[in-house]
Amino acid sequence: MKHGIAFADSIRTEKIKRRYRPDENPPEMRGRVLFVLLAAAVIILFLKLISLQIIKGSYYRNLSDSNRIRTKIIYAPRGVLFDRNGIPLVYNLPGFRQTEGTKTTLLDRDKALDLIAKGTPDISIDSLRHYPYKDALAHIIGYLGQITASDLKSPRYTEYALTDLIGKSGLEYQYENFLRGVNGKQLLEVDATGKEVRVLGQTDPIPGQNLALTIDAKLQQAAYDAMNGVKAGAVVISTPDGQILSLISKPSFDPNLFTMGESYQRGSSSASIETVLTSSSQPLLNRVIDGTYPPGSTFKIVMAAGALESHKIDEKYEFDDKGKLTIGPYSYSNWYFTQYGRAEGNINVVRALTRSNDTFFYELADKIGLSTIVNYASKMGVGKRLGIDLPGETAGVLPDAQWKRENIGEDWYTGDTYIYGIGQGYLLTTPLQVNAWTQVIANGGTLYTPRLLKNTRPQVLTQKFLSDKTVDLVRQGMIGACDLGGTAWPLFNFKVQNTKIKDDGKNFLPAPEATVSGGLKDYHHVVIACKTGTAEHGDATTEPHAWLTLFAPAYDPQIVVTVLNESSGEGSNEAGPVVKKILEAYFSR
Repeated sequence: MKHGIAFADSIRTEKIKRRYRPDENPPEMRGRVLFVLLAAAVIILFLKLISLQIIKGSYYRNLSDSNRIRTKIIYAPRGVLFDRNGIPLVYNLPGFRQTEGTKTTLLDRDKALDLIAKGTPDISIDSLRHYPYKDALAHIIGYLGQITASDLKSPRYTEYALTDLIGKSGLEYQYENFLRGVNGKQLLEVDATGKEVRVLGQTDPIPGQNLALTIDAKLQQAAYDAMNGVKAGAVVISTPDGQILSLISKPSFDPNLFTMGESYQRGSSSASIETVLTSSSQPLLNRVIDGTYPPGSTFKIVMAAGALESHKIDEKYEFDDKGKLTIGPYSYSNWYFTQYGRAEGNINVVRALTRSNDTFFYELADKIGLSTIVNYASKMGVGKRLGIDLPGETAGVLPDAQWKRENIGEDWYTGDTYIYGIGQGYLLTTPLQVNAWTQVIANGGTLYTPRLLKNTRPQVLTQKFLSDKTVDLVRQGMIGACDLGGTAWPLFNFKVQNTKIKDDGKNFLPAPEATVSGGLKDYHHVVIACKTGTAEHGDATTEPHAWLTLFAPAYDPQIVVTVLNESSGEGSNEAGPVVKKILEAYFSR
């Protein structure tokens, strides 16, 4: 190789091998690393693609579809409740509901259209539960409300959502599984703005089941009207085999407040929802089944039946009433002696019931003993739930010596037994229980489960534990209580005008006035068997509870009526006029 004069004519060249530093990778290594990284990236992308397309493919497809497809619930209407004659007691009106998160609000048409016009989302078509009898049937029918988180923990609501409405009380609660329908669904295609484009498919809702009740709507309204002047109290009317014809608790409430929307609440003359829920008068309390009271002299029916059936006394047994009984420093007086200073003299069990003689039943309680009282009271439904198909029934209190030791911390004394005999002391019963033991006499000695659902067979709790003789003697005493010389003066010579009633010489008698006055034509005297009660409670300044329980006609009973007027006065004076109006409404039909 020639390089010019400064160099030799030729030079020798050699291939010099390059040396690398220890921390520097050779080119071949860098190529391998690059290849590995590229391969790993491809594998990761491939695995991610498999995950997206295969493993989670359905999830992302649904997620994608949800951006253009919506599922809309079509709410099923609840079943309708009818009275025994086919009259609807509750029905459904067209309406709407708004769902905000987990909160559900029922809306009437005007409110819903206003919100829709403003573009408010989540407004759905629904039905509004309407209660035409309002306060009069509130404690039977109940009302609806939104389910709560605590409700959802119950097995009863396993298929419910937090936005659902459920029955909160009454038959709406009791028969929730029957009344609730099955919601339908509508599959909608929507555009990017959420506007509905078309319906892709639909499953129609299945309405809830309609139910027929034993209630007589006209009698229910008449009984409610008869209670117009009563601030707090209860009425229960049944047949001798336990069918409930009417059930009223006062004060009451309008269940439409919970279901008919804001405009109804604003226009209603009834109290607001807040007042109903928080009032000290407890309008939500069903006093017929959940209110407990001393039964007073109505309990003498149980006492007389137990004493006769246990053969501790018979129709010949007599007691000499001197106006009061004295035991040591304590005196137990008869009401007639206290008010008028007079004694009854020799009286038997029939006369004692007719006159509601306290001293007779003081002595009778001591004679038959605590265990006999408790035994027959229990057989006649005292101290236990009777099983009515309504939520919230209480058992009351049927006290004995053990109960007193456990709850009061004292022994049982003779004085406790004495006042037991007239339905006072620690004894507490519900109006339904008083009605039940009156039924036992009316039907000849059988205790039935009270019921509200029609077309169900009577269920026997205690069967034929009273003889015909016992029933007849108690009935005689109760007939006397409703006749001249008895205690239920508003029902003396009770008569009613009805062209369909036929006099039979036993249950229905000709009214004497009808033979002398043309204006009293077609009037008939109805023979009634009843018992009044005046039950003391609280202190000396507290008015007693007024009771009256009866069945009519006396020898072939059609209805059993029990009325309680809380803290109002004597049974005949306060409960008597209410009962008379109820009987007039029933027998005039």
